[in-house]
Amino acid sequence: MSDQIQRFLFDNTNVRGELVTLERAYAEVLDRHDYPPVVNRLLGELLAAVALLTDTVKLDGTLSIEVRGSGALSLLMAESNPGGELRAIARLAEDAPMPADDTGFLELLGEGRIMITLDPREGHRYQGIVALDHDTLAGCLAAYFVQSEQLPTRLWLAADGVRAGGLLLQRMPDESQNQDHDAWDRTVVLAETVKEEELLALGPEALLHRLYHEETVRIFDPKALRFGCTCSRERIAGSLVTLGEAELRQVLAEHGSIDTQCHFCHTCYHFTEADVEALLAGDDTPPPVLH
Repeated sequence: MSDQIQRFLFDNTNVRGELVTLERAYAEVLDRHDYPPVVNRLLGELLAAVALLTDTVKLDGTLSIEVRGSGALSLLMAESNPGGELRAIARLAEDAPMPADDTGFLELLGEGRIMITLDPREGHRYQGIVALDHDTLAGCLAAYFVQSEQLPTRLWLAADGVRAGGLLLQRMPDESQNQDHDAWDRTVVLAETVKEEELLALGPEALLHRLYHEETVRIFDPKALRFGCTCSRERIAGSLVTLGEAELRQVLAEHGSIDTQCHFCHTCYHFTEADVEALLAGDDTPPPVLH
């Protein structure tokens, strides 16, 4: 059951859902960083959420969720793609005190917003923004769907630093095949009984049976998820070019080369003076990767 997403629907209704469970991918994110326990848990919720949303919108591209706040936790970001690759980071505000384990969501982040970005392989990039005006990440994301997608959507998220899990329910707009007009309200009420430990410990079929044993649930084949970083030498080189020639030459004058690191996976990239000169000259041929 580890590291997978499970789609399901209720027959003869317009209600669909997804369940996600994460363990190895979650551990790989945490192993690369040293965050306080409360941030580790929130990162797990965000990883579960980005996996659920990517599968929900059926995007052929990258979906990211970026949470920015004015509190001790200034940034949370997670990213997913259709191949089931996930990555995430967090950033604490400079000079902020170490947050306690029981710090609440809004207390940790303060005033801020959530940006959800859909970046398709083809077509235009889309970004939706919603304020941090609910006391849970799940509540804020549900508000995004009401505001931007106009689809009733509910999420339940949980993480404990070892496992992360989530449940999503969504009412689709097509009423033509809906023979049970109470299905949405009923399935949401039943989902409200789910406990965090059940989201983390029960497999999809066991959890669906616990919640919906009196409903007719159709379960689809699960999809595997894993940690994966989309960084590359070419992408890092492109980011360097955006800094401008003057700044790049100043760094070279001070250090003789440029060394940078991916924030997500901590892969290091080294650019010699000749490498940088080639970038500034517009040479599209990337220098060899140094291991």
